[in-house]
Amino acid sequence: MASTTSSPTTRLSRVIVLLFAVTAGSSAGCLYYLQPLLHEVGGDLHVSTTAAGLIISVTQVGYLIGLALVVPLGDFLDRRRLVGGLLVVSCIGLAIAAAAPTYAVLMIMVFAVGVSASAAQVVVPWAAAVAGPSERGAVVGTVMSGLLVGILFSRVLSGLIAQAGGWRTVLVVAAVMQVMMAAAVWWRAPHTAVERSNSTSYPRVLASIATLIRSENVLRHRMVLGGLNMAAFSAMWTAIAFLLAGAHGSSYHFSDAEIGLFGLAGVAGALAAPRVGRLADRGYLRHTQYGVWVVQLLSWGLLWAGAHQVLVLILALLVFDFGVQGVQIANQAAVYSLDGEARSRLTTAYMVAYFAGGVAGSAFGGWAYQIGGWNLVCAAGAATAVLGIVLWAAFAIGEREHSVQGVAAQQRLRGEVQAV
Repeated sequence: MASTTSSPTTRLSRVIVLLFAVTAGSSAGCLYYLQPLLHEVGGDLHVSTTAAGLIISVTQVGYLIGLALVVPLGDFLDRRRLVGGLLVVSCIGLAIAAAAPTYAVLMIMVFAVGVSASAAQVVVPWAAAVAGPSERGAVVGTVMSGLLVGILFSRVLSGLIAQAGGWRTVLVVAAVMQVMMAAAVWWRAPHTAVERSNSTSYPRVLASIATLIRSENVLRHRMVLGGLNMAAFSAMWTAIAFLLAGAHGSSYHFSDAEIGLFGLAGVAGALAAPRVGRLADRGYLRHTQYGVWVVQLLSWGLLWAGAHQVLVLILALLVFDFGVQGVQIANQAAVYSLDGEARSRLTTAYMVAYFAGGVAGSAFGGWAYQIGGWNLVCAAGAATAVLGIVLWAAFAIGEREHSVQGVAAQQRLRGEVQAV
């Protein structure tokens, strides 16, 4: 088997953890730079609104393919080289997209950017692999916060840059950022040694993901909870753009730039979420999972109340993003405790489910707001949180029963996976 090995005998320095977090954030942010600028891109390239909307869809399809096919490579390639290479591909794709003379060229390049953005999900298991057991939850929490902050800040940053220099300038700046991140990764990121057996093959590694899903109750449970969590997140952030713009009788009438700034409230919530990882490190994972789902449920009540009070809405966004990020960190802390030699494949399985939930949530959020306004969005979101609490209660019981006989099962599973 090919495995990445590391010996985390000392605590990771803050510089390395910060590097992981910024790398994840800069890569994930590349998926969303053009999202608030689609009208400008469409006008410049003389395409319809529908065609312009497909730019983000194609980027997301590229990302999903990267999750499925690129992220597993982290289990049998040096992650520093893999991430560095993906950052270089991202830079090239962004640079060509910035100069794209036609819509077709832009679409090809944003697809490549989407695939290379999967570097964000190579970094997360990489950080988990080099962190010590006592700090793993906190490190993963910090890196995931960096990823989410990158997503939220990308919309704000693109609006500010585009106002000064247009959408092409946004992509140029993003390309420069990716070059800088590639250099930083090559210079400072820890090396991960690779042990490879003659039986290793890429198709067998991909097939082993199915083995992990079939054999690991915890993984399957967190895939369901993760998809549900991301669906709520995507639905809210899709629908709130309509609320803030004044659609369907909303009392708000903010500009595009002002709407983008609401993402800063989400950043504050995301920055608070690593505390969840620290609780997981101290053995409170199950209690933490309940807590963050309850926080998310309460946040939907605040979001509903914020339909007419902007300060309440800002508070609600802070609490909501804390709850969402808390669920995500608790899920990944559980997933990364399963098999240290398969963390990239565990990430692939979990994040494909997570991202699929996001795609569904985005579609639902727009549809729900159109037919029922903000009230329906909040009601559906609250129902999602209740479902998350109920599912977690059921899953926790099953996992406790499974853990009694789990040692032998883990040994059998590792035998199957290591045979790859």
